Amino acid sequence: MSDTFVVAARIPMGREGFEQWLETPVSGSEVIENHGAMYDGWFWDGKAPDWGQAEAGITPRGYFADCFGEDTGGLTYVLRYREGALEAYLMHFGFCESNVYTALVMLAAAGRLSSDVAPSVVLFWAETSGSMFAADSGGWLATLSVGVDGARFAADLDLTATIAELRTAEASYFDLLVRLAEVEETVGAEGGSRFAAITRDPRYVDAAVLAAS
Repeated sequence: MSDTFVVAARIPMGREGFEQWLETPVSGSEVIENHGAMYDGWFWDGKAPDWGQAEAGITPRGYFADCFGEDTGGLTYVLRYREGALEAYLMHFGFCESNVYTALVMLAAAGRLSSDVAPSVVLFWAETSGSMFAADSGGWLATLSVGVDGARFAADLDLTATIAELRTAEASYFDLLVRLAEVEETVGAEGGSRFAAITRDPRYVDAAVLAAS
């Protein structure tokens, strides 16, 4: 099993919906209809999710703004509004359970603001490079269907369109990795600031996400 875990989604919505999502507190795992079925049918089939790890009662802005600070080792995030959709590609070095479960809850809530009748799919997987699997791979850890009618885990989804829609976010994630690698050997007090400045670039994170930081 890889040490790199990723949560990713592209959820169509208007800019007003995106802003509303950022400022609306999310109660917790109950936003997902069958949260106990997270791993059913996938690589970790039979594993019980620990939703007690998810942060609750906070806004996505309040939560994610902290993920782009100077002391967030192990996180490499793309989180933005692009071409009519919320786009997330959230890499965690190691199974950062609180971050993963919280991200899933936040994205489940975002589905309620979708501008599309058809639900979107949130992907969760582990892969050393952080790249996506093929649509028919059995290696996914969870697939969460989110939309205006709610959110639920399902293992029988066709992921072809979801993966195609996420290719731009995936490319931005790898671009971010390249830029971070260029300053990896930086030492001294300014090193953390340089990394933080790159991760907070508007190419990777919408300025509205950082409004609380």
